Amino acid sequence: MTYRVEFKVRDYECDMQGIVNNGVYFNYLEHARHEYLLDKGIDFAALTADKIHLVVVRSEMDYKQSLTSGDRFVVEVSVERISKVKFGFRQKVIRLSDEKVALNALVIGTALNERGRPFILPEIAALMPEE
Repeated sequence: MTYRVEFKVRDYECDMQGIVNNGVYFNYLEHARHEYLLDKGIDFAALTADKIHLVVVRSEMDYKQSLTSGDRFVVEVSVERISKVKFGFRQKVIRLSDEKVALNALVIGTALNERGRPFILPEIAALMPEE
């Protein structure tokens, strides 16, 4: 199932061209991932206290449309298995006024145990669709 978080572009997120700066999209995507995980009962602070760290190892972003100040949009999030030790968040940024996709992204991550070894957290594995 796809999770959605709604946002509104703030003036200071735009560059001299009047569009959202490309680097700001990383923030939108990260916030949506964190909200998704929290909604599913996965808490970054609690994991860190248990010496488990969720880390991003790769990001792929395809820019399709520009967002501008005041645009309302959603970020969709779903998770999938990438490999034995990596998971991927498929994400879309969709402008609400016309339902146009502004960005498609795949953010790949893993969990690191206290010895720095990668693994897929069972709680995240439970969110993945059956293959």
